[in-house]
Amino acid sequence: EKITRAGLPLLEVLLALRLRRGKEDPLRTAERRGRPSLPRPLGKLAWIHAASVGEAQSALILIHALAKAHPDIRVLVTSGTVTSAALMNKRLPSFAFHQYVPLDHPAWVQNFLDYWKPDLALWMESELWPNLLMSLKKRGIPAALVNARLSDKSFSNWMKAKNSAAQIIGCFNVILTQTEKDASHYRALGAKNVIVTDNIKYSAEPLPFDEAALSALKVATDNRPMWVYASTHAGEEDLACRAHKQIKEKLPNLLTILVPRHPERREEVANTCFENSVKFRLRGQSHILPSPDDDVYIADTLGELGLFYTLSPIAMIGRSFSNDGGGGHNPVEAAQMGCAVLTGPNNQNQRQLYDDMQADSAVIETKDEFEFTAILEELLTHQAKLETMQAKSAVFVARKTHVVETVLANITPLLTATESRHAA
Repeated sequence: EKITRAGLPLLEVLLALRLRRGKEDPLRTAERRGRPSLPRPLGKLAWIHAASVGEAQSALILIHALAKAHPDIRVLVTSGTVTSAALMNKRLPSFAFHQYVPLDHPAWVQNFLDYWKPDLALWMESELWPNLLMSLKKRGIPAALVNARLSDKSFSNWMKAKNSAAQIIGCFNVILTQTEKDASHYRALGAKNVIVTDNIKYSAEPLPFDEAALSALKVATDNRPMWVYASTHAGEEDLACRAHKQIKEKLPNLLTILVPRHPERREEVANTCFENSVKFRLRGQSHILPSPDDDVYIADTLGELGLFYTLSPIAMIGRSFSNDGGGGHNPVEAAQMGCAVLTGPNNQNQRQLYDDMQADSAVIETKDEFEFTAILEELLTHQAKLETMQAKSAVFVARKTHVVETVLANITPLLTATESRHAA
């Protein structure tokens, strides 16, 4: 703590640098010093900390479940990035609100906790701030680490400072991990109450879609064989066009749907289709429908992935064959909408989700373009195989939806303990 007290000038420099680089909201830097910009609501307050966008998406699932189970609770959500703040401001329900997390200086931490006085602290996934956590423990505020993960690299680093790690991790009353491996890492660092609950992302609500838009697309596509390449990145549209042309020799009325991860790439994607001599159509903001003789339909819109997962029986998940080395995107969303799910080999950023699905044969991982095209053709031309894959996806999703209930069951005793403390 003495070191971090001495580090105040350094933190001010860090804040100024982040501000200059556009990584801080210039109107809300006071929050980074623990000074609030909103009033504290009356009654019980749960504080959920979600470092950035990935954790924020997990937090949203927990927030809705928490409210259903405890309707009287209000939720303060903190994060440390501008993008996560934007996501929260757009998607938080009325009983929840966002503030930036204070930087980890004792004085700023005290400002924050003195004002908000949370009854419960829930930290998502992995970001651990020593002063914040130690202060929670000193004040007797119950805390849980939810959806916890600890990579081999992070575990190795923590083991070099095992005593400090044990002290910080010991601030949590319970640690709820994504996998057994994560649990063993935390136990090796000295954590006592560790429970494997699985990944809370499995409990996400299915992606929304517009029923009228779906009806219009069903009429326009008229039962054509089709597949969707979702969240594509540079290089993947080229692959999709080549696969389309090869499979079209057997299925002349095949429709390939491309949903670029970044719709602003529409011109680049259209040029790729043109260079591959396939007839294409852009959906655009006016939602132009595909014609019967279109080969490729480019869905260059935001927020319509749920629509195309519902329309198409097969989904190939993007950024798994891309020129940037890949990383993958979330395959569970497609499985929730009833798709047979395919991926390329480079899905390392979503490895746990893909490993879980592969264990249940609920996703097909293809090692190269040749194998991908062959499997895609097989699914498009063999209805029984397609339906088997779709059924496996459905079974997998149904088996995993309970995760948030398991998390809540392990958090509720902490809330009950808080109520007892107040009553005393």
